[in-house]
Amino acid sequence: MKLGLMISTLCVASLGMAGCTSKVPQPDEYSGFLSNYSQLKEAKSPSGAEVMRWVDPQLDLSRYTSVYIEPTQFYPKPQATTKIPDSTLRGINDYFNQALKRELAKSLPLANAPGPGVMVVRAAITAVSSKTESLKPYEFVPVALVAAAVSTGTGIRDQETTLGTEAQFLDGASNKVVAQVVRKGTGKPLANDSQVMKADDVKSVIDGWASDLHQSYLRLKKR
Repeated sequence: MKLGLMISTLCVASLGMAGCTSKVPQPDEYSGFLSNYSQLKEAKSPSGAEVMRWVDPQLDLSRYTSVYIEPTQFYPKPQATTKIPDSTLRGINDYFNQALKRELAKSLPLANAPGPGVMVVRAAITAVSSKTESLKPYEFVPVALVAAAVSTGTGIRDQETTLGTEAQFLDGASNKVVAQVVRKGTGKPLANDSQVMKADDVKSVIDGWASDLHQSYLRLKKR
C-alpha cells in the first residue's frame, strides 16, 4: 500500500466522523488579527461549537450600556479568485456586519462610536476557502480511497466551504481588551470544484456566530 494511502486510511479509521481536520482553530491558522493569542483556551460556544476563547475574569458587564460594532473586515485582505469572486467576498462581509448588529442589538442598544460605558466589538473574517470534503468513514477501504482520489481529480467530489473569524471585545473608554474568540465553521457543500461559491453558502455559519455572541453575553451577565 502506498504511504499516502496508508496515512489516509489510518486517519479516517482513528478519527471517524471527525476526519483529519480539527474543528478547533489551531495556532497555525491564527491570522495575527488579535493582539494576543497566548491566553486562548478551548471552550464550547452556547450552541455547542468548539472555539478558542478568553474572557477577562474581572469583566463586569454591568458597566456597559451600549455596544459599538466596528465595520467588519477581512484579515488579511483576500485575493478574489474565479471560485470565490469579489461579489462573494463583499456579500460575506456585508452579511457578517448585518448579522452582528442584528443579534447584539438584542443585548444592548447600538452606539455610534466608542466611549465610556460602550463595549466595542472588533471582528474579522480570517479565512474563506473551498476545498475537497474530508473522506467519509465508509471510505476507509483502500479501493474507495483510490476511487475518491480519482473523482476528486475530475471535479466530481463535493467541495467543502469553510469560514473563519477572530474577534476581540474592548472597553470603549480605555481600549482595553476584555474578551477574545477564534472559531471556524463549515457552510453548504458545493457540488464540484467548478461551482462558484456564494455568500448564501455560508450565511448559516455567520448566523450561528452572531447568535452565539448574543447568547454568550446573556450567560456572562448572569454569572
